[in-house]
Amino acid sequence: MTALSQAEPGRDCPLCPRLHDFIAEWRQREPSWFNAPVPTFLPPQGEDTVQLLIVGLAPGLRGANRTGRPFTGDYAGDLLYSTLIAHGFARGEFKARPDDGLELVGTAITNAVRCVPPENKPVGAEIATCRTFLVPTIARFPKLRAVLALGSIAHQSTVRALGGRVAAYPFKHGGQLPAGGIALFSSYHCSRYNTNTGVLTEEMFVNVFSEIAAFLRK
Repeated sequence: MTALSQAEPGRDCPLCPRLHDFIAEWRQREPSWFNAPVPTFLPPQGEDTVQLLIVGLAPGLRGANRTGRPFTGDYAGDLLYSTLIAHGFARGEFKARPDDGLELVGTAITNAVRCVPPENKPVGAEIATCRTFLVPTIARFPKLRAVLALGSIAHQSTVRALGGRVAAYPFKHGGQLPAGGIALFSSYHCSRYNTNTGVLTEEMFVNVFSEIAAFLRK
């Protein structure tokens, strides 16, 4: 089995029955949607150029589950991709479609859980099971220097994927900790709920990327 096949679940991955059944239901309801584990979004120059990996929680039902590209089709992507473009981690124009021509630069984007969960809430067993893909995803980037985890669940799963103990790496917005030979950055998730409630402001989010950009320039 290749590293790529280990890092990406198959279209009909059966490892989490609840998620598998939920996707099957939506394939019946919306056959034109992607409705499958969402693959890691890579830069066109390839995985050898990736220095920053962004780890989200899971695909949104009408976002990445519909379009097949992480953070594409819902509000979270509007904020994420505009910030990536502003800091040189992406180029082009984000139009919330996988064919919009937007390209990542030295950056890859994945999710801690690759399949859409009911009510956007994966359970612990599903998070742990999907870490069997997150571990080789992290390992596939030989020049990786930084990981940004969006939200506490993605943070905790990333810590475990890097071989650390969650208690030793507490989640904190704007946090930066050395873990597994790389720098682990953390941010509140860029969801509409978090921005509408003031948990995360655009300035707070932009500041995290400014710190990452400064770190990668060293």
